[in-house]
Amino acid sequence: MAANYWASTQRRHWQYSRETLAEIRQKLEDDDRALVQQYPLPDRRLLSHLFNQQLAKFGKRLSIRQQAVATAQVYVRRFYSKVEIRRTNPYLILATAFYLACKMEECPQHIRTIVSEARSMWPDFIISDVSKLGECEFYLISEMNSQLIIHHPYRTLQDLQNTLSMAQDDTSLAWSIINDHYMTDLPLLYPPHVIAVTAIFLALTLKPTQAGLQAAASTAAALSSATPMPKDQPGSMNGVPNTQQKKVQNLVSWLAEGEIDIKAVVECSQEIISLYDVLEHFVDKICKEQIARFVKARGLDK
Repeated sequence: MAANYWASTQRRHWQYSRETLAEIRQKLEDDDRALVQQYPLPDRRLLSHLFNQQLAKFGKRLSIRQQAVATAQVYVRRFYSKVEIRRTNPYLILATAFYLACKMEECPQHIRTIVSEARSMWPDFIISDVSKLGECEFYLISEMNSQLIIHHPYRTLQDLQNTLSMAQDDTSLAWSIINDHYMTDLPLLYPPHVIAVTAIFLALTLKPTQAGLQAAASTAAALSSATPMPKDQPGSMNGVPNTQQKKVQNLVSWLAEGEIDIKAVVECSQEIISLYDVLEHFVDKICKEQIARFVKARGLDK
């Protein structure tokens, strides 16, 4: 097992540029052009939101900790960077990724328990034959080249909360933002410590309003300059309380003195803010219907 991210297979084999990832996905679609045209799907982030919901529900039913759920989400995203989704039963993939993630995160569940819960959640898509999930497990492992260790941003967040004098509310919100980033391509694009810093930045500026989103986006300019924000300009972060302004100023100063990729933090921030905009258009029923259409038509639920 790699003791740190820098020596890991995650960094060496599963971190792409946006251009490379786009090319990989385009090739998958080009190889199955007729299938792609026959069964259109919504924005990938909307599908990821559905998958996130389902895995979170799965984890809650079995009282599984968040890191295992996050590992399952990364497995699903890695797998679908190798395999066209319309050639699979996504519900079986979700159940299998969850089963495998529980093993890797040292909270293993019996295969019959996983199949039983999956049947309960998705009765129209999962059969009771445990061998199907066993076969799918080998499929996932093979497509991921047995590279199953995942380094998450949670540890960096815990390490930095005291350094950056974060309140418990700030830490909790940053944790939630990390949870949300698994609905994007960021786990395949950036190191976990960059994601953690991004979550901290957004937690200190983001509010559950459009004004908060705008404040987070505008404050990103301070990060991109990699210089501390002027303390005598209280209006420089319009919409952010003074106490939060001081925390953001401390964060920017800390970043300016460190070796964090500032540009990457800004790009991650923009990606997550964009995600929240996209999720406003999420309709559970539409996503499920579009998945059911190709799963049923192609007999992938058998």
